[in-house]
Amino acid sequence: CSGVRVSEEHCGAAGRAEGRRSCQTAGIVGNKVTVVLGAQWGDEGKGKVVDLLAQDADMVCRCQGGNNAGHTVVVDSVEYDFHLLPSGIINPKVTAFIGNGVVIHLPGLFEEAEKNMRKGKGCISEHSHESNSEVQRDELSHCNVYTLLPLVFDFHQAVDGVQEQERQQQAGKNLGTTKKGIGPVYSAKAARSGLRICDLLADFQEFSERFKHLASQYKSMYPSLEIDMDGELEKLKTYVDRLKPMVRDGVFFMYKALHGSSKKILVEGANAALLDIDFGTYPFVTSSNCTVGGVCTGLGMPPQNVGEVYGVVKAYTTRVGIGAFPTEQNNEIGELLQTRGKEVGVTTGRKRRCGWLDLVLIKYAHMINGFTALALTKLDILDVLPEIKVGVAYKVDGEIIQHFPANQEVLHKVEVQYETLPGWKTDTSAVRTFEELPENAQKYIFYIEDHLGVPVKWIGVGKSRESMIQLF
Repeated sequence: CSGVRVSEEHCGAAGRAEGRRSCQTAGIVGNKVTVVLGAQWGDEGKGKVVDLLAQDADMVCRCQGGNNAGHTVVVDSVEYDFHLLPSGIINPKVTAFIGNGVVIHLPGLFEEAEKNMRKGKGCISEHSHESNSEVQRDELSHCNVYTLLPLVFDFHQAVDGVQEQERQQQAGKNLGTTKKGIGPVYSAKAARSGLRICDLLADFQEFSERFKHLASQYKSMYPSLEIDMDGELEKLKTYVDRLKPMVRDGVFFMYKALHGSSKKILVEGANAALLDIDFGTYPFVTSSNCTVGGVCTGLGMPPQNVGEVYGVVKAYTTRVGIGAFPTEQNNEIGELLQTRGKEVGVTTGRKRRCGWLDLVLIKYAHMINGFTALALTKLDILDVLPEIKVGVAYKVDGEIIQHFPANQEVLHKVEVQYETLPGWKTDTSAVRTFEELPENAQKYIFYIEDHLGVPVKWIGVGKSRESMIQLF
């Protein structure tokens, strides 16, 4: 920095120190990204929050996960489902970026784009159009993907299914994966045997040899596995020309976005804190980092460019698949929440388990992520209840514990301490301001804020954009 030289020449050591401070300050100047993360076990309604923020965004990003995630956005009474694409891409004016922390199944990517295009919104590109009932190849014209993205192959998905069968046979239970190949491809990445987009776009002959070697490895581990190597390679080859215009060197792409002209950059987390590979309820978790650290490693950006971090919390708790669930209600309350909330997985179609809001695990998620504010969704589902319970502490062997148990067996046996709050028995679905909410609904919000020490910025009382009440 020339400022150091000038200061040194004219001001000595003091000037040099000041110059260094100026350079350091200049080095961290840049755009901040706004991050939206799930604070429970997923399905909190992140897509709705992202949809709101994306209306004013210049860029939307995905940083981890694959098409095991499922976000639903409702626009003009039409539901759009997103699994690989950032759901913020529904705004045709944004630039979309899929970072290196994501694992990508190419058939799934293009099928998802075409499916949402056919729903009539034209959400993937302002310039996209249909001809002869086929979506043209510019349906992803404003989507950019990192060269380093690991590729999910069909045989990864088949392996995922075989592994689940083996777990069921050997242990009497499986992990409840989505069978989208997410675990196997992240495993291949860690084992340094996986293949990436940059490999597909380089020497296809070399790519084919490595592909066949990887497939053969899986075949030797799982002899019953059926893999059409030549057929899948032929299909992958057809994606090369479609991919080339989309592919970017992610480090330079993100650096330019962060340090170029002023931009509003939105990062959409997939899955949720309690499904994080490190901090979640292991082993019943996903295979990526769904917490705030995954933003930096999954996009190739420094932590000082992380700005607001919004945690999305459902007004009660749900979980898909097996694993400990301290506040689960296997009774009429659980059934009511499941029915009223239409709790069925977007990706799997499985019914979600339901229970009371658990502030212990949300506090744990806040400790990891440092939420600057919360979005509380599906408050309207609680409208019919005369009283509402909230989990506020865990007891083990009769004593309150101050931490969130890492061990699943311990988490299974915790005794939840509940606070019982009065319900409001009033329909809130038409409410559009905080002041219009029933007094007890307001008290429910205040209780959550006070317990967590984090303000609630949005309250969801329905499926549409208009049903999100913004408090500040």
